[in-house]
Amino acid sequence: MSSHLVSLLEIVWSSLCVFCYTCLNRKHQAASNMETLHTPAQKKSALLWQLAGIFLKIGAITFGGPMALIAVMEQEFVRKRQWLTQDQYMDFIAATNLVPGPNACEMAGLVGFHRARYAGLVVAELSFIIPSLVPSLILAVIYMRFGTLPQVSAIFYGINPVIVALILHAIFRLGKNTFTNYAAVVIFGLAALGTILGASQVMIILAAGILGMLLYALPLLGGRKAGLLAFIPFMNFTPFLKLVSDSTENILLKLFLLFLKTGSLIFGSGLVLFAFIQEDIVEKLGWLSQQQLIDAIAVGQMTPGPVSSSAAFIGYVVAGWPGAILSTIGIFLPSFIIVAVIAPIIPRLQRSQLLKAFLKGVNAAVLALMLSVALTIAKSSVVDIWTLLVLIFSLICLILWKVDSFWLVFGGAAIGVIQFLLR
Repeated sequence: MSSHLVSLLEIVWSSLCVFCYTCLNRKHQAASNMETLHTPAQKKSALLWQLAGIFLKIGAITFGGPMALIAVMEQEFVRKRQWLTQDQYMDFIAATNLVPGPNACEMAGLVGFHRARYAGLVVAELSFIIPSLVPSLILAVIYMRFGTLPQVSAIFYGINPVIVALILHAIFRLGKNTFTNYAAVVIFGLAALGTILGASQVMIILAAGILGMLLYALPLLGGRKAGLLAFIPFMNFTPFLKLVSDSTENILLKLFLLFLKTGSLIFGSGLVLFAFIQEDIVEKLGWLSQQQLIDAIAVGQMTPGPVSSSAAFIGYVVAGWPGAILSTIGIFLPSFIIVAVIAPIIPRLQRSQLLKAFLKGVNAAVLALMLSVALTIAKSSVVDIWTLLVLIFSLICLILWKVDSFWLVFGGAAIGVIQFLLR
């Protein structure tokens, strides 16, 4: 299957998701404008339709991992719709970095909960996951039939510079509220140094939080340290999952438990998923070859939305459609549970001076991690004068003209396909 054909299929699928977004958003606007639909139940229904449409769009057009997804959500919900303040959004980012699970999915769930409680959480996460899940399954079927993956480098030629621009713009906007004192600058610098030295993201985040407490709330350190533990009660059941998955011989149950365990342990980038797959499914069980793992990573990169959706690809390769379904449920279920637990308590935690100091430190470190991701993507994506111009023009569009990320991503994809066809 040729590269430009697959690129075209990606664009058609994303266009379909955006069309659904447009229809659902119009339905929400029509409902909200009618006086007869002003009961609480009707308002909530209209809001859920709107959430579904927005997250379908975000999941369909955004490539580049969790930082890119979080950058797009910041543009959508902070700048464009003003559903959240900058401070609220930064606290949501900090919370998702302090708990296990796919960060971008948890961010979607927190926004959904903020707008429509638990129904919003479920609708937001499902709508966010579906646009990446379907292409992953289609690629899995193609892969098992033809034994290889199509190459889609053309579409990324134009999209990746746009992704870098989106992340840099988000850092700029979020940084205006974060870098208000010397302490934030110090923590940012140390976190950036940690990323250069190759330190674990989890260690950087936790160290930044502790340093934030020392710099912002030193007098409070005597009393309420236990409040921090409220963020991380989710690791306790993973030894049980490991025990059960090791003892069962049923391949489908084992597959589900392995992905449930992985979804409960992922911190930071969804790419951490593949480290667990390497250990459990490749080395220990031998269900995948090393090449198949590399192909699974490629699927995570070539499909929009969360990288973790490639679990469906892996499940299909291992055990067909039942494996794909159970792997998908396993990898994403922890994010639903975790968000359902932490979302109601975030406002209460924000009132704690000690926790606020901790989150300030984490927020500064998160910006350093976002910058590191942007520079990493830039090294491999800004490869000539044309990609540099796409990056610069995208930044100008975001800063001066406030262009929606949807148009920038689709413009980048179109440039990539045109460049490929003109070779």
